[in-house]
Order: sequence, then structure tokens, then C-alpha cells
Amino acid sequence: MRLKRFFWVAPTTVLLIVSQSFRLNFPVPFAGSPVVAQTSDARKAEADRLLQQGLQQDQTSQSQVAIQSWQQALIIYREIKDRQGEVWALGSLGNAYLGLEENAKAIEYFQKALVIAREIQDHISVSTALGNIGIAYYALKNYANAIEYSQQALVIAREIQDREVEYKALSILGEAYYSLKNYVNAIEYSQQALVIIRAIQNRKIEYKMLSNLGKTYFFLGEYTKAIDYHQQALAIAKEIEDRQVKSATLANLSEAYRNLEEYSKAIEYAQEALAIAREIKHRESEGLVLVSLSWTFFSLGDYVSAIEYSQQALAISREIQDPEIEGNALSSLSLTFSSLGDYARTIEYSQQALSIARKIKDREGEGKVLGNLSSVYSSLGNYTKAIDYLQQWLLIAREIKDRESEGRALGGIGNIYSSLGNYTKAIDYHQQDLAISKEIKDSLSEGQALNNLGLALYKSGNLLAAEKRLREAMEVKESLRNPDLDDRKKVSFFDTQVNTYHTLQQVLVAQNKTNTALEISERGRARAFVELLTKRLSPKSDALPPIKHPSFEDIKKISQQQNAAIVEYSAFNKELYIWVISPNGKVTFRPVDLKSLGAGATAGGSPLRKLVTESLESLGVGEDRNGIFEVSITNPAADPQRQTKSLKQLHQLLIQPIADLLPSNPEERVIFIPHQDLFRVPFAALIDSEGKYLIEKHTILTAPSIQLLELTHKQRQNASRSGQEALVVGNPSPMPKGFTLLKGAQKEALDVAQLLKTQPLIGSQATEPAIMQKLPSARIIHLATHGTFNEQQPLLGGVALAQTGKDTQNDGLLTADEIFNLDGKLSAELLVLSACNTGRGRITGDGVIGLSRSFIAAGIPSVLVSLWAVPDAPTAELMTEFYTNLYQKKLDKAQSLRMAMLKMMKTHRDNPRAWAAFTLIGEAE
Repeated sequence: MRLKRFFWVAPTTVLLIVSQSFRLNFPVPFAGSPVVAQTSDARKAEADRLLQQGLQQDQTSQSQVAIQSWQQALIIYREIKDRQGEVWALGSLGNAYLGLEENAKAIEYFQKALVIAREIQDHISVSTALGNIGIAYYALKNYANAIEYSQQALVIAREIQDREVEYKALSILGEAYYSLKNYVNAIEYSQQALVIIRAIQNRKIEYKMLSNLGKTYFFLGEYTKAIDYHQQALAIAKEIEDRQVKSATLANLSEAYRNLEEYSKAIEYAQEALAIAREIKHRESEGLVLVSLSWTFFSLGDYVSAIEYSQQALAISREIQDPEIEGNALSSLSLTFSSLGDYARTIEYSQQALSIARKIKDREGEGKVLGNLSSVYSSLGNYTKAIDYLQQWLLIAREIKDRESEGRALGGIGNIYSSLGNYTKAIDYHQQDLAISKEIKDSLSEGQALNNLGLALYKSGNLLAAEKRLREAMEVKESLRNPDLDDRKKVSFFDTQVNTYHTLQQVLVAQNKTNTALEISERGRARAFVELLTKRLSPKSDALPPIKHPSFEDIKKISQQQNAAIVEYSAFNKELYIWVISPNGKVTFRPVDLKSLGAGATAGGSPLRKLVTESLESLGVGEDRNGIFEVSITNPAADPQRQTKSLKQLHQLLIQPIADLLPSNPEERVIFIPHQDLFRVPFAALIDSEGKYLIEKHTILTAPSIQLLELTHKQRQNASRSGQEALVVGNPSPMPKGFTLLKGAQKEALDVAQLLKTQPLIGSQATEPAIMQKLPSARIIHLATHGTFNEQQPLLGGVALAQTGKDTQNDGLLTADEIFNLDGKLSAELLVLSACNTGRGRITGDGVIGLSRSFIAAGIPSVLVSLWAVPDAPTAELMTEFYTNLYQKKLDKAQSLRMAMLKMMKTHRDNPRAWAAFTLIGEAE
């Protein structure tokens, strides 16, 4: 089921332009100014005095007294038929009520002033009245009228060159369009306002405008631009020494960095904002920042911290009686407990958030919480309640004319009916969702609606219609891909699109279009990686070259180019698709039924994932989420009988169905293209019915996709590597806290360096600056040390080096992010990461995000990495044998690894943990 989850997300804490501090003053006369159209000099003078008195009272926050003065002035102006004075009094009264947030009454007075100002052709008062009416309508959230009146004010202000009315009208236009989610127009008007504000040198208003532009780019998803504007705003906040706005800006920067998945910076800025808020005792800002921190730690998977910060924000919100912060804190708690599978508390907090939304009449927020509750009840299998909540949301969306939410509610109902097997109703609701997304030109929702409609049609048995809709969904989703996004955002964005490719494959296979299904399988994997390497292999052009999706003929040519049998997997919940592409051009498809695996773990994923996890546990390597731990050759966690059983079961599912299609010559290559959890499978250690390991029968490599093989092949061909030295690192010291010395790694480095005829960097020599200096010119890179991985922030995983300081250049950890940012500058033909977990990371539709991907992206076509924490001494033995095969016996990289494993099996045959962790990614030559 493709049910969307909806949560009441915390808004950014950007300062907004508010009506009571952002109003246009009417050009009233000073006492003693020339008398105009008077009947009685004394009466005129009295009215003018009352007008000025009201202004002074208003400036000292005596609004009600000021209103009395202006009412008296208005009476006199009307009595003596002074139309200009009447405009001034009416405008001043409108301003007073605007400041008191009695916006309807303010509009009434401004409209009266407008009529008279037009009659006497007082253009200044006309533009002022129009501008203030626009401000009042904006405060009333009547954005259409706010735009209409602000546009009229803008035209006149430009004619009479009234810069103040002009920039304030532009500002309201920017805000109104922002509120209507028309971010393009919002930016256009805000940029125009910023130019004027800078010309008149109003730094406080400039700060607000920069913040508004920052928040607009934030909601456009252009987080880098958002950061740029918030940094400019921060500079002004520091200059004007306003601690409150500085805290707000730091919070905005934190939000932007969180959405860029730069969590360390997000936390740094939020903590600084929090410290200021606490220093100045601004409880509202403190609560907002605490909510923001809760979302950041939730994104990191640190649910304990997320709950802690949400609870602190909740306590503050209740203390200061701020329902908006309270609702967001409750929603954060709801989402966190939902992720923990604690649906009872999820419902409890969602219900509380719902009560608050209803209390403050936040209809939009109420709808989102109802959608959230529907998602929870759907997960619990209570579809009746789930539909009821969605129907309530649908009514609200239609009442407030929120077409986007209306479509999402319809889509959610359609998904539930699809789960219930009522495909007729499901199709009807998805068609309504699709019609709305097209009407409002929401391409993202259109792609999802087409996907859901295609899935419902597939389940109903209408394969041709399903294929048509899914192809449309694929085209729409691909059209949304922004080539200017950074790699991390591309990976995250592509991951939201994989369902369409998966369902389309199933629809095509059901029609026996297996070759086309292979094209779709390739089209839906490693897209960000392909774009990245394509661009880095075309350095002469700043623009990204057109990315061609590999055709069936292209796939066959790549297999021939690699001179290898390529095995591509697509894993689904109940079935597994396998394609074997032979070097001679023959392509064979074999489906595998996974029903024999059972239902699998409900919260832990598919049955196949459960089997892979159990297999790793039987090897004694298990699930290490932190990425730092020691493992010995006699790890008691290993279970020999369970190990053999699980490795045989994996062989039966992954290899046995295609065994007859694989080469009989063990020296011929087989390249596995895994999918999802299959990236964690040690293919070399899979056991057949005769008790033979797969590495005994085949020479094995892996790759994220077939198209990536073509690109790594170009990397190898393009690079000039003659005359370069090897870089060998072993047992750096002192390493960061948590790492122990590796005597085997030191011996390994010495032995490998001797084979490669170079001097290794050992101990304190192996610092990050020393290694970074040598990396670009190295022909072979061998790092024998500790490794870490981080599934939540995969680019923070890395290899341990000698620590010489606390700054990032000397912190003793060479991260995947630092390697990735080398931007294709490495020219080594081979990288060997002889360390723990160097092949681990976050599994995405783009493959494994971690060290291996970063080094390939940096320019290396062949990378040897490990799938688990490897034992010290056996790894040293394996690596020495690998290089002996590579440089003395002149075997290729894949054959060298195979022969090294076979040598290790002579002494550790029944313990594949000692030799099967390493996998070669990319090129064999």
C-alpha cells in the first residue's frame, strides 16, 4: 500500500511582517499649517489640534484615547465640510484600529477615506488608504483582496514616487503570495521591495525582508539560497544588536541545514539560538527552537533526544499558553512514537494536537492531524477509523478551499480502499485526486496520484491501463528532477520515486514484457550516482550532459564490454526478479516466489530482509548501528549450524534459480547488481546443495547498477596512471576515542608496502593532512585501519587516522563526505579499504551511500570494501595474498580477491567471517 503519512510539521521561526507594526501613516498637517477649505478658522484650528493630539497619544500607546481625539476631529471636519481633514481623521482612525488588530473596522474607515481622497484627487492619501486596506486584508488572511488593493497602491505609489508606500505594498504582495504558496511571485515582489529598502537604508526592515526571502526559498526547497538570505539577515541582526532576531535567524538557519541533511550544522545553529533565547528569557523563541531540535534529532534517528526536546517545548508552551508551539511539540512526539511503533502514544499525542487545532480554529492544522491519525489507524489495520478521519479532513479541505489537501485526502482514501480490495472505489478516488493535482498544477502530487492509480489498476487486473498510468507517473516524476540539486538531495528525492519503477516492473512482467521490465529496473536505480559520474567525466562542460536511460541493447553491450555475466535483482515483498545478461547477448529472466519465507517481520521489513539479517547474525556479525566495534576470529555469537542453513537458503533463493545460466569456468566473472537488502549479502559465502561456497565456482564483483559499470569503465580508460606511487596506511595512532590499536593492520601495511615497493604511513605518520596530500597522485590506495559507518548520516562514516587536533583537518577521521568533496580529483586505479564496515552505509535506491560510493565518485573505478567488522589478523593475511596475486601472479583484481579467499579457506573454511567480508565494486581490470 502506498499510503502517505501526514504530520503537522513545525513552521520556521522567521519573523513575519505584522499589521500593527507595518502600517502606512496618513500625511496629516502639523499644527499651524495653512488652512484649507475652512468655514471657520477657529474650528479648523481645533480640529487640527485634535488630530495632532491623537497622533501623540497613539505614539505613546494610548490608542483608545487617540481614537476619541480623532473622532472629535472627524466631527468638526465634517461640520465645516473640510474634505481633506476628513480624509486625515478617517485614515488615522483606520490606523488605530489596524494597530489594535480590529482589521474589519480598520477597513471600514480606510474605505471611507479612500472614497473622499479619490473625490478630491489626493493621490498620496489614495495610495496610503489602498496600501493599508491591503495590509488589513492580509491580516484577515483574505489574500486575494490583499493582493488586489496592494497592486492598486503600488501603481499609484510608483506614479507619485512614494517610496514608502511602494516598498510596503511590495512587501504585502510578497507575503500574500507566500501565504498562497505562490513562491515565485512571492520572491519577485520581495526582491523588488528589498531594492527599495536598501536604497532608503532601513536596516530593520531590510532584515525582515531578507528573512522573508529566506523562508520563501526554504519552502521552495532551495535550501542553499535560503541559507544565503538568512546569513545576510544574521549579519544585520548582529549589527543592530537585536538578540531576539538573532536567535530567530539562527533557528531559521538550523531549519535549512536540517533539510539539507547537514545535521551537525543544524544542531550547532539551533543550540546557539537556544542559548540566546534562554539568556534573554524569551520563552516563545526557546519553545520554537526546542521543537526544531526535536525534528532534527528525529531525522537522525535519535528518538530519545527527539522526545526529550519535544517534552521541554511542550512544558514551555503550556507555561506561556502558546497553542501553536504546543501543537507542534505534540506532533513531534506523535511522529517519534509512531516511528517507534508505539501507536497508543502516537494516537494520544495526535488527539491532543487535534484538540488544540480545533481550539485555535486552525482548520488547516486540524486537517493535517486528522490525516496523521488516519495513517496510524491504517497501520493498525483499522481501516474504518482511517477512512473516517480522512473523510473529516476532506470536508475541512473543501470548506477552506485547500485543493492540495483535498487531493491528498482523496488519495489517502483511495489507498485504503485499495488495501481493502475495493479497487473500483480506489480508482474513483485516485482519479479525483489526479484531476485536482492537474488543476492546481501540482506535479509532485500528480506523479503520486498517477502512481497510486496505476497500482490500483494493476491490482484490479487492468494491466494495459496500469502500464499507461505508471509510465505517465514515471515521466512526471522524472520531469521534477532538478539537475542543480546537490547529490544528497537528489538521492533523497529519487528515493521518493522508486515505488513507481517497482510497480511498473511487476505490471510488465505480468504481461511477459520481461526485457522492458529490465530497462525499467535499470532506469529506477542509482540515478543520482549516474548523473554525478556523468558530470564528473565531462569536466569541460558546466552543464549536465543529457542522461540517457539504458535501453535493452545498451544493457547487452555493457555485459559484452565487461566480458562478464551480469545478474540483476529486483526484490519485492512476495517475489524476486532475476535477470542474467550473458556476454554473448543472451538475456534470461527468472522469477522467484518468496512466499516460502513467510510474512517476515512487520516492523522490520520484508521476509527477504529478515533472512539477510538472520544470515549475518549467524555469521556473528549482526546489526551494528554505530559502526565501531571489535570482532575476534572466535566470535561466540557465530552459530555454525544456523550459519550453514541460512547461507544455503540464500543460495537457494538468489543463485539456484539461475545456476545453469552462470559460467562453468570459475575464472569467468559474474557481476551481481543487488537491490535493497541484497547489498548486505556476502555473495562469496553462499553455499550450494553440495556444500560449496559460491566463490569456489565463480569470480565475483558487484555494482549499484549496470549503467554504473559503463561509467567506471570510462573512468579506468580516461585516467592516466603511469609513474604514480602507492599510498599505504596502517594502524594510525593515536586514533580518536573508541578505537583500539591494530597490530595486524600495521604488519599488513608493512607487507603490502613491500609488495608495492613504497614506504607506508604507520602510526603517527598517518595523519589526515599527510594522507590528503598524497591521495590525488596515488596509483594504489590501501588503508588498513578502523572503519565506521552511520546509517542515518552515511557521509559521516569514515576511516580512522592519526589524531593531532580537534579541528576537522586533524580530528583523526577521514569521512565519506570529505572524500566525496574531492570532486573527481582522485586518479588511483584501485582503492582497498581494509577496515571494518567500509562497504556499509544507508541503503537507498541509489545503492549504498557511504565510503565506497564517495571514492568511486572521487574518480576511482575499483573499490574493495568490507560488509562487516573484520578480524585483524585474518584480514592482514587475506590482503597480503590479494596483492601477491595482483602484482606477482598478474591476475586481475577480481581473480586476485577470489584466489586470496580460496587460500584463506584452507585454514578457515567453516568460518566465512574471516574471509568473505570483502567485495570488489566496479572494474576487475
